[in-house]
Amino acid sequence: MKILHVEEHGVSLEEVHEVTRFHAKILHPKFSSASVVLKYIACWNVDVHCDVILYLAVKRSTVISRLYLLLRNSTQKEAVQEREKGQLSQGYSEFLLSSPNGSLKLNNWFALKNPLSTSINPEKIQLLPADTTPSCCKMIMGNTGVDIEMELIGDDKRTVWRDMLRTDEYITETHSTSAVLGAGRPAESSLTGSAEQQLRSIRTEFVKQVSRPVLDVLLDGLLQHTVINQEEMESVKVIAERTEKARDIIDMVLRKGTESCSKMINLLGELDPCLCSLLQINSVGVPT
Repeated sequence: MKILHVEEHGVSLEEVHEVTRFHAKILHPKFSSASVVLKYIACWNVDVHCDVILYLAVKRSTVISRLYLLLRNSTQKEAVQEREKGQLSQGYSEFLLSSPNGSLKLNNWFALKNPLSTSINPEKIQLLPADTTPSCCKMIMGNTGVDIEMELIGDDKRTVWRDMLRTDEYITETHSTSAVLGAGRPAESSLTGSAEQQLRSIRTEFVKQVSRPVLDVLLDGLLQHTVINQEEMESVKVIAERTEKARDIIDMVLRKGTESCSKMINLLGELDPCLCSLLQINSVGVPT
């Protein structure tokens, strides 16, 4: 009996000194050290395919974003989503951008460029192995009313990736229409009437404007404040389409009366003051 040791560069045979029911023991292994060296070199010279993910939020008149370069079909995406989970309730949204057309070299560095950015830190991002936490570039723009153009440039000065996030995509998704479109506009009066009347009057715009992250946190808040029960939350949570989920939430609350509507308006005011300003609704007292 011999052990066959297979590597990309070839194979080798090892003598077996002892065999048990479940194991074969090698007392003096003679695996070639070349396999270790070649494996080390290979991990620095392998071509891989990757995805690009952007986390973005609009804060007043500033766009703040973080761009990640991830190995495709790896656990890196889940690691990043876990890292960014706490930011989603702070107004950030996730955007899966287009992928580079071809493969990239693992461990290479790529410079992130945006002609309208005021800051990119660090200026370069490294494509790291699958068992490594991916790095990111933080990008800040001082103008929220423009398309976001981005590209990655390798050390050979070749552009390996280019994409653009249009204004209407990130404004709708990050629920910041008021921050962009409201500048220089006179303040609009708030809606009047009961909480149920206010919520019913903004139903259509709420469904169109509210973002996925806000819906998810709003759902948890409604459960915590006993507006909905666990079964109702689970029935809405599985809905994948954003507008359908928003429509189900607001209709469910409207059916429960003024007190529940008051709680939803107050929660929405805490989670997304920009959207509340756009919808012209204010926090209201909860009936006792």
